[in-house]
Amino acid sequence: MTPVEPAAPPEPATPDDLAAALDRVGYLPDDGVATAAFLALRMRRPLFCEGEPGTGKTSLAAALATALGLPLLRLQCHEGIDATQALYDWDFPRQLLHLRALEAAGAVDAEAAEASLHTRRFLLARPLLQALERAPCVLLVDEVDRADDEFEALLLEVLSENAVTIPELGRIAADTPPLVVLTSNRTRDVHDALKRRCLYHWLEHPDLTREVAILRRALPDVTERLATRVATAVRALRDLDLLKPPGVAESLDWARALLALGRTDLDTATAAATLGAVLKYREDTRRALASGVLDRVAGSAVAG
Repeated sequence: MTPVEPAAPPEPATPDDLAAALDRVGYLPDDGVATAAFLALRMRRPLFCEGEPGTGKTSLAAALATALGLPLLRLQCHEGIDATQALYDWDFPRQLLHLRALEAAGAVDAEAAEASLHTRRFLLARPLLQALERAPCVLLVDEVDRADDEFEALLLEVLSENAVTIPELGRIAADTPPLVVLTSNRTRDVHDALKRRCLYHWLEHPDLTREVAILRRALPDVTERLATRVATAVRALRDLDLLKPPGVAESLDWARALLALGRTDLDTATAAATLGAVLKYREDTRRALASGVLDRVAGSAVAG
């Protein structure tokens, strides 16, 4: 008996409804993020999220999938990515085995044998094709700025049509457009044609209040005092000219490290000893220590 998938929750009626749904699954959006995601959902348009690493672009897609009760499909972009990695490919080893089986069975009609090789049985669906076939779903196209121009053109074509044509099989179209979230760390400018197809939103690092709330939501054992210390310190570190400014993920790692050490507050010595949880380059660690940021944060007054 085929298992019955649980019904997806009703689509949010307002940005506030979507914000509440995201909040329930542990993602705390600001008004701008909630509105942009709601419009992408309502208008069936891809959402292009750009911002510094660690601002919650990728986790937004995962949270949307969970909140909306939809499967999440992820395409990680990289230099040189092409259609066989993003869209579909043919399973050559299985096709070869199939040919050998036909030959072993006796006389082979060449035309029929060739036709039998390009059937759905031997097609390997990659994330873009999977998303078209499984929609409604959430499709995350992560770090699109790492891909090259040719891949952007392919992506634009698929997102414009919500369909793909496979010469041997014909046209495959989504019954319902997937909710697409594209992310970019802005290592280069993405072409205007792709941006025009999308709704655009720039994600900032969370403000102090929201970052404290994120820490306490993800790590209930973190006290208000410790969460505020960590968030304040991380915000100060972001103001330095670092090679890799810390994001929310690093804030969470730092708080976890401090919890593992049994700390309920952040003093200068402990901050310096655990800086490896939040900074990933030796040069950044040296710059942070030399700046006096840790002394100032650890010596500041925190309520709670």
